[in-house]
Amino acid sequence: MNALILASEAAETGLDGHTWSLLIGGGIFVALMILLLITVSYTNVGNRHSVKDEEQDIHRQFKTHEPHSH
Repeated sequence: MNALILASEAAETGLDGHTWSLLIGGGIFVALMILLLITVSYTNVGNRHSVKDEEQDIHRQFKTHEPHSH
């Protein structure tokens, strides 16, 4: 029986479960880091421009904020 287990382990060429979990987890981590980089770069581009007043939309059903009185 022990020889059968040793022979099956020697014939195995695939990756074990621990290696697969590291590869899948690492892939997910890299994908999320790329998405984080994209988000931060868009935030940086958005901060370069001055804020413009929003045009009045007569079709808007709900007010998003009250006009400021100075």
